[in-house]
Amino acid sequence: MLLAWSNDHDHLREVTREELRAVAEARQGSELHHTLSALRSLFRHCKATGTIFRDPTVRIRRGRRSYAVILPLDASEIHRAVAAATTPTARVVILLAAIHAARSKTIAELHVDDIDLGQRTLVLAGRARPLDDPTRQAITDWLDCRRQRWPNTANPHLLINRRTALGTEPVGRLWLTSPLRHQVATLERLRVDRQLEEALTHGPDPLHLAEVFGIAEMTAIRYATAARQILESSAETDSSPSTRTQGPANDQHANRPSGSR
Repeated sequence: MLLAWSNDHDHLREVTREELRAVAEARQGSELHHTLSALRSLFRHCKATGTIFRDPTVRIRRGRRSYAVILPLDASEIHRAVAAATTPTARVVILLAAIHAARSKTIAELHVDDIDLGQRTLVLAGRARPLDDPTRQAITDWLDCRRQRWPNTANPHLLINRRTALGTEPVGRLWLTSPLRHQVATLERLRVDRQLEEALTHGPDPLHLAEVFGIAEMTAIRYATAARQILESSAETDSSPSTRTQGPANDQHANRPSGSR
């Protein structure tokens, strides 16, 4: 876009609002939002530094950011992800994502002191949560392994590796996500799927989702809306004559690690 403008203009101050509107009309959704955000930042900077005298992006709306449709993972995809978690650390990571909807950054920053095995609680992103049996057992197994490998480490984080055991920093995101790197059910997909599952299981109530996972209001509404659409579509399918005699549909989350509800 800037290269195209350079063919017709000698300076950014020659770019008109009409040209920016043409840019906006040729795009939609996230592309429109990000493009106009970048252009607005560029022209505001140029005006602030005196490079241009007026900002042509004024009164040009960015539009709403579009989001991908939220759909549940297939049971086979979840099963393959669980099977790929072959180490103590990988099992902890996948359970925190699949059961507690924890982000990779939150998992990496989790401290040993955030876990209370006796009281069966853990603190994720500042929120206390009940500790289910599968996650509790996985953390117990990992802590035993951790003490055997690095008995003298001063690193306060729950998950450590050979490099971070020598210091106090958290593990890196690439190391954390590597066991599921080639899986459809990545950590992020498992996290999203867990929140959608909650909405499907307990009803598409955004207030409930915000309370359980500590997510923002608009994010909770997105999940509730997606769940409502899935439930309505399922009800329409079940009520059609061709599906009434086929028996119950397979549970998409039959192979999810137990303790997720």
